[in-house]
Amino acid sequence: MTAEMIGTELIGLRWETVCLLDRLLPERGAAALLAAGGEPVQVALFRMPDGTVAAIGNVDPFSGAAVLSRGIVGDRSGVPTVASPVYKQVFSLVTGECLDDPAVRVPVYPVRVADGWLQVGLP
Repeated sequence: MTAEMIGTELIGLRWETVCLLDRLLPERGAAALLAAGGEPVQVALFRMPDGTVAAIGNVDPFSGAAVLSRGIVGDRSGVPTVASPVYKQVFSLVTGECLDDPAVRVPVYPVRVADGWLQVGLP
């Protein structure tokens, strides 16, 4: 989702430029390796048909594999989701919650577009 849609406090984030927005295909994932506090972070980026973008952690917590960017994009009750290509658990692209096991979630990162470039907010 765009930073404006998240409605959370975004002060103190470092914005990492990832790619041109038009390079992301709707309903397809893309992986990016970013640095959060000096540590590498794998992020899965998704562009929705309505133009919004979501960024979540790319590592599937059930398999430990960095594959969520290759998952199947869909929705449940209007909430955009991605299904892991490994064990097929479904994650909300809004909250990161696993809809099959609410005790499990992946990180969600704020995104924004600046001059056509997609940026991800990192702590």
